[in-house]
Amino acid sequence: MSLAPRFARLAAAARVGGGAAGSSSSSSVSVSRAATAASVAARRNYTSPSQPAKMATPVDVAMETKAGRGSTQKVMNNDIISEVLHQAPRASTAQRPIYLDAQSTTPMDPRVLDAMMPFMTNQYGNPHSRTHAYGWESESAVEKAREHIAQLIGADPKEIIFTSGATESNNMSLKGVAHFYGQKKRHVITTQTEHKCVLDSARKLQDEGFDVTYLPVQPNGLVKLEDVEAALRPDTSVVSIMAVNNEIGVIQPLAQIGELLKTKGAALAKEAGLGGKPMFHTDAAQAAGKIAIDVNKMGVDLMSLSSHKIYGPKGIGACYVRRRPRVRLEPIINGGGQERGLRSGTLAPQLVVGFGEAARLAHQEREYDYAHVSALAARLRNRLLAEIECVLVNGDPEGYPGCTNLSFQYIEGESLLMALKDICLSSGSACTSASLEPSYVLRALGLDDENAHSSLRFGIGRFTTEEEVDYVCEKIIKVVHKLRELSPLWEMVQEGIDLKTIQWSG
Repeated sequence: MSLAPRFARLAAAARVGGGAAGSSSSSSVSVSRAATAASVAARRNYTSPSQPAKMATPVDVAMETKAGRGSTQKVMNNDIISEVLHQAPRASTAQRPIYLDAQSTTPMDPRVLDAMMPFMTNQYGNPHSRTHAYGWESESAVEKAREHIAQLIGADPKEIIFTSGATESNNMSLKGVAHFYGQKKRHVITTQTEHKCVLDSARKLQDEGFDVTYLPVQPNGLVKLEDVEAALRPDTSVVSIMAVNNEIGVIQPLAQIGELLKTKGAALAKEAGLGGKPMFHTDAAQAAGKIAIDVNKMGVDLMSLSSHKIYGPKGIGACYVRRRPRVRLEPIINGGGQERGLRSGTLAPQLVVGFGEAARLAHQEREYDYAHVSALAARLRNRLLAEIECVLVNGDPEGYPGCTNLSFQYIEGESLLMALKDICLSSGSACTSASLEPSYVLRALGLDDENAHSSLRFGIGRFTTEEEVDYVCEKIIKVVHKLRELSPLWEMVQEGIDLKTIQWSG
């Protein structure tokens, strides 16, 4: 089926806003966008979370076909996503697996795509062009998106700096602050379970002569406030602690850490005559839109955000940089001075608009999404723990439920993944999934190599369904039992042999 009619309709809708500037033009654009959104919502059988009783089940396929396009939403023949999937090159099976890897990335919400489309067709102005209507309309859309993102975390829109993603935001925060204060403050604090881009940024600073303290975590993944306090020094410039861990979902006590830096950290710096408190940075790529965030109540000075973790487009992120009191950092990208001079480069309006719409939806529907994800996570966890012996739950029980990490003892996680080809899962972070080394996050919790190797991460999201969770449970139960039947270690455990007492030959 051709996509031409669909794009023609979108282009026609976009052209409504292409005339002279004025209230009638803006009104027409709003009406056109509303009509387009309503049309797409109707075709996708989507109902607002404010009407949960009428909520359609996104997946409605027979269990035996679950191995195929089971995770794709039920759509009508004229749906654009259905058309794209139909026309895309693929293997002869023409099937798609169930997706449970929401910490790696999330599918774009169709409402986000609709918000982006006009800026990929008719409204193509450079948002930094201040001399004509094309630039003005793009700039207006960018600023509206900035407002939505700021609202998501309780910030001022002027404090939102657009970047290419959370990795750049993390680099900018750590390196930017460290380099700015580098003459007087040469100490950085982070944890052993941070995302790899934070740890690599810290190691880069070490190579440049900075001192870095890597705090340990407790067996549940939480950092001890006493350890943070003990690590503080008068010359500590920045403390970086992740909000929600991307492998185990643990939620760190940001507000308590922020208060500690404001009191103890500031006192140490003042006594040494080194100015203000250490800057507090948090990687919130896995937290924004999923848990309640208020940067002011938490005392956060810098925060990294990612669009594609909240059902927005890839290639766009943001860094919250506090203005009062002002956070000083050295830019890592120089050029035209865009984004308050902190991140030069022309913005991509379509990506920014998509990010903004994703943030608006995440803020609007966070409570509904959290309840939905919590129910499915409990359904999955309870059934697997009830029907499979020797399963470890990794991380804090009070963590974010959409990130569930389980170790199936006495089998290899990679073997389990290979047997679950019709289910998209991960055995760790997507950024380190090519490595055969056990997860450094799980090792930091105190797990041995065997249990770390036997772990799987279940990423449940907005579009995951009960049917998918039930199918995944049945498949995993069957596969785990089969693999254990082939495992000599499992046989020894069943016979009551303590594997730790065995002297294995080298």
